[in-house]
Amino acid sequence: MNPMRQLRIEKLTLNIGTGKPGPELEKAKKLLQILGGAKAIETKTNKRIPGWSLRPGLSIGCKVTLRRQKAENLLRTLLKAKADTLDPRQIADEGNFAFGIKEYLDVPGIAYDIEIGVIGFEAAVTLMRAGFRIKHRRLRTNKIPARNKISREETMQFLQEKFGVKFVGV
Repeated sequence: MNPMRQLRIEKLTLNIGTGKPGPELEKAKKLLQILGGAKAIETKTNKRIPGWSLRPGLSIGCKVTLRRQKAENLLRTLLKAKADTLDPRQIADEGNFAFGIKEYLDVPGIAYDIEIGVIGFEAAVTLMRAGFRIKHRRLRTNKIPARNKISREETMQFLQEKFGVKFVGV
């Protein structure tokens, strides 16, 4: 295969939405710090939704982003928690994919912490290939051409070859 067409993991983002600040948010931050080995940052609201008691700037969740080898190693572990199976509907048209884990206790090697309780989280994976830098560079930012975008089928093939993932409901 052409080395310029090979896929790799750009980042793995672990996310927990609590819906409100308080002790649940602190527990979520502690859990993400244990899982990711990095400090979790808070996510804040942008909109005002009075029915849900939300206002702009209110912390309602947290996330941690991992890159390179750390992301790949943690992804292997998280896929084991899902029994190495994913649904093709969890893969977006641009090739990125996400899945949820109902309880962090399903993750191998993570023990129950009485202070945290039982919490679930979402893992979102962003894939890239060589040449995707044009999307983020400072000068002459440009769109990725259609011929270089990642398709759902390419993502499925990458996951099968690299991580041994099986797809259910295909």
